[in-house]
Amino acid sequence: MGRESTLVLGNVRPMGERVHYEELGLFHENAEEHGLAFDAAPIVRREMVEVAPGRHLSALVWGAAPPELVLIHGGAQNAHTWDTVALALDRPLMAVDLPGHGHSGPPSPEGLGELSVSANATDVAVVVRALAPGAKVVVGMSLGGLTAIALAGQAPELVRRLALVDITPGVDGPKSQAITAFVNGPASFPSFDDILARTIEHNPTRTVASLRRGILHNAVQLDDGTWVWRYRRHATSLIGDPATRRPDWSSLWEVLGSLTVPVLLARGMRAQSVVDDADEAELLRRLPGARVVHVEDAGHSLQGDTPLELAAILARFVSET
Repeated sequence: MGRESTLVLGNVRPMGERVHYEELGLFHENAEEHGLAFDAAPIVRREMVEVAPGRHLSALVWGAAPPELVLIHGGAQNAHTWDTVALALDRPLMAVDLPGHGHSGPPSPEGLGELSVSANATDVAVVVRALAPGAKVVVGMSLGGLTAIALAGQAPELVRRLALVDITPGVDGPKSQAITAFVNGPASFPSFDDILARTIEHNPTRTVASLRRGILHNAVQLDDGTWVWRYRRHATSLIGDPATRRPDWSSLWEVLGSLTVPVLLARGMRAQSVVDDADEAELLRRLPGARVVHVEDAGHSLQGDTPLELAAILARFVSET
């Protein structure tokens, strides 16, 4: 795809408007859009952690105190997907970029691309030990939720509570068809307008401002002026060839069912959700003590559709004794 350029967008005109991108300078937009107080910019820093020789994972660390929560995003997303949730929580936390996503390096060669939740969990465990070893809750959405389950199996001392955001091991191809089609879309886009139009088409209920902000966090402009998603920068694609790579995460049911820590499922109830009634029933069969919260106005991405409601759900969960 060519060498990436530094992401300075002063000469780019999305929707006819000049744009200047500062990664940590957009939080006021999140706050304004959702009616949150914004008296001062939050304390946020980006950290890089070496997870293997020559490979690094990146994370955003919010606040000056040790993180209380670890947030793991879904496939084709990045740590900034949690920005509004983090602002609403107003707690110290860490949001990690999964391998091959955001500012993180590529996944491990053994990881079958970014789809290997076991390899993802191995890498994430290194980051949690380095930056958030005392976190009270690990929160995972979609691919991040599957990674969080695997993490609980591999390193149970790091997962004291587990919150799953619209995901169970029952996810399959038909349930995630619309998401997969978007992720496996064009490899590059001629202009910012083109990548924005594609994103609006996939997210018709979101504001253009929020989608524009999300693209700035999740895409890069190459030297030739074209745009690519950050998760498409590496040799392995997110999904790969669907004819040869069909991940089966059903084995994670056994891991999930063996957990003795509190487990919460926040389930979106709109059509875009990838959790159905059978998945919910299976979760409660294996973990009768698990809590399930239905969010009526959300689809798959609760942190995007209803971030304040999700933040309230997580705040209650982290505060319980």
